Amino acid sequence: MSDTSQQTGSRLAPLFQRLSAENRAALIPYITAGDPSAEATLDLMHALVEGGADAIEIGVPFSDPMADGPVIQAAHERALRSGLGLRGVLDLVAEFRRKDAETPVILMGYQNPIEAMGVARFAERAAEVGVDGVLTVDLPPEEADELAGALGAPGLDCIFLLAPTTTGERTRAVAAKGSGFVYYVSLKGVTGAANLDTDALGDQLGRIRETCELPVGVGFGIRDADTAGRVGAAADAVIVGSAIVRLIHERAEAAGGVNGSVLDEVKDFVAGMRQAIEAARG
Repeated sequence: MSDTSQQTGSRLAPLFQRLSAENRAALIPYITAGDPSAEATLDLMHALVEGGADAIEIGVPFSDPMADGPVIQAAHERALRSGLGLRGVLDLVAEFRRKDAETPVILMGYQNPIEAMGVARFAERAAEVGVDGVLTVDLPPEEADELAGALGAPGLDCIFLLAPTTTGERTRAVAAKGSGFVYYVSLKGVTGAANLDTDALGDQLGRIRETCELPVGVGFGIRDADTAGRVGAAADAVIVGSAIVRLIHERAEAAGGVNGSVLDEVKDFVAGMRQAIEAARG
């Protein structure tokens, strides 16, 4: 990770092309920026990469994270109390890029902070600091022309969600508007829900791939290495959020902050998932 040269455009397409050639699935852990602090988030981002993350998804703190479950909602509340907003998150990515110019960074959040900053200004700043993709949870593709266009100008990806209830027609619309990958919400409900049926996942992904050529990342309900491995056998990317956010919060509470021991435990947790995904692909 010594090369800190600037890169033009998104790192996601080259990542998925490389992993596909190697018959590997990406591991994309999620953490909420600012939980419990900006400094801790930066350390955690590097720990996730050291544990085997292929890309990192960063939650932008928001006061009404309606698509998220209680674990991540609480993380948003803690992050807001730490005072980190969208501009601070972008500054955090810039700081991350001082040591890591390679790992793709995806921002996940809601449209209101982007509108407040200004869509064009947000896209310009995101490109400057080294963001690769943006997933705006509450922005349907029918209303995403401005953001997709602003992100596309400097080569960043606009990522959309698919759900078990998404029709084939809507999947085609998402595939036409989106780039980078599509995020398949494997469960009905919010983040952190349980009972992911990995046996049925292959059939669901097969239907998506009939109308969408983008890589498919699967999130929601992935709690441990075993589940990550079973999802990684079928998906192009395994996205893990609540399990990591919960681990960080519990260990940081016990330790009085995110210290070296907490970072090591997070790193080991991610490494276990990485190993399970590799094993599932043989």
